[in-house]
Amino acid sequence: MESPATPGKLLTAEQFFALPNDGVPWELDRGRIITLQPVPPPEHSYHSGLIFDWVGEFANEHDEGRIFNDNCRVVTERNPDTVRAPDITYYSYKRLPKGRLPEGNLAIVPDAAFEVRFVNDFWPRRIQRINEMFKVGVLVVAVLDPLSDSMMICRKNMPPRVLFEGDVLTLPEVLPGFELPIARFFE
Repeated sequence: MESPATPGKLLTAEQFFALPNDGVPWELDRGRIITLQPVPPPEHSYHSGLIFDWVGEFANEHDEGRIFNDNCRVVTERNPDTVRAPDITYYSYKRLPKGRLPEGNLAIVPDAAFEVRFVNDFWPRRIQRINEMFKVGVLVVAVLDPLSDSMMICRKNMPPRVLFEGDVLTLPEVLPGFELPIARFFE
């Protein structure tokens, strides 16, 4: 749904970042603000939290990098600009060095993005978002699907791999040694 506040005017990513947001889930799509509808259900927050906790705990324990929730937005296209807000992003210390975070929006592409699918969240839109992430340099995109008790792992120039109960999530290109049984998401 296009925001009524910007009829006919294309925004840049920088203009978008400067707008106040009262917690409404929105993104910039080719210069136009879109409100993500419907608002995800509580189950979405629960599963996002699990990813945040488990990936973040591993990254902290192994001094690998930082993890962020959906307030960390990624510019995926310019002229006109597109800004996406993955549910969770992971930045290695190679991409985002230790120390104080830069002011404002991060202009650095994350190593990995994690999304949680929910009812009325259609795959064509997901696939478009995944491809946008790869174009800017994200290495891995994982989509947890509580509707089918599965997780799809996407890597650039490789076919997606779908993991089910009994499978183990590994992310060797971004978090060497990380292992998480998929069944833990659906206990």
